[in-house]
Amino acid sequence: MLAQHEWKAAGEQLENQPVAGENEALNRYAHLVRRVVAHMRSQIGVVADRDDLQQIGMMALLKTIRRYGRTLDEQFEAYAFKSIRGAMLDEFRRLDWRPRQSRKEAHDFRDAVRELRRKLGREPRDSEICIALKISERQLLNMRYLEQAEVVESFEVLLEQQTHFADSNEDIEQLEVRQLMKKTLALLPERHRILLQLYYTHELNMKEIALTLGLTESRVCQLHKQSLQLLTEKLKG
Repeated sequence: MLAQHEWKAAGEQLENQPVAGENEALNRYAHLVRRVVAHMRSQIGVVADRDDLQQIGMMALLKTIRRYGRTLDEQFEAYAFKSIRGAMLDEFRRLDWRPRQSRKEAHDFRDAVRELRRKLGREPRDSEICIALKISERQLLNMRYLEQAEVVESFEVLLEQQTHFADSNEDIEQLEVRQLMKKTLALLPERHRILLQLYYTHELNMKEIALTLGLTESRVCQLHKQSLQLLTEKLKG
């Protein structure tokens, strides 16, 4: 397979031995990689190259196919989606993918919005933020994603800590994650619970959630950040 030769030529080691029909399986489930890339924009998509994400995702998909251990059944898509997503997160954490400049921009943006909120005595509208900061709507959206990325990253780390198992059985670990999320989500206000369920349970990305709820993508990013902050507080509690 051409892609496999390219990965090997780049010095990338692939786990496990090839399995029968893996080329067909890669083609069949390649859409999962594209979906994970779209879904994870809130963490890495603003500052990461899309081709890099696709390559990491395809490598993760191939590894998942090889280690699944049984016929690719109806459970495989959910399993593969989480495996691909986890591989992307692991790789970009390892590389410290978010540049220092991006972190600074997120902090500066948060400080500027906080100051505007203090002056207005209320939550500023997107149009007011754009005028005050002299930025476009597209720049505002990117700033929302950068700001949100820090909260998402912290939440992912906390979730891993909360669900660490001595038992290496992945099925048990995934069950514990679902139970923990369900229990904690029930403690949140309804609008935050709905938004997080759309993102984590139904695996919609920010744009899809905006269309579903009739909100702007920027507002969804803002609410998603607030929802994760609340959820993090509940998990720590």
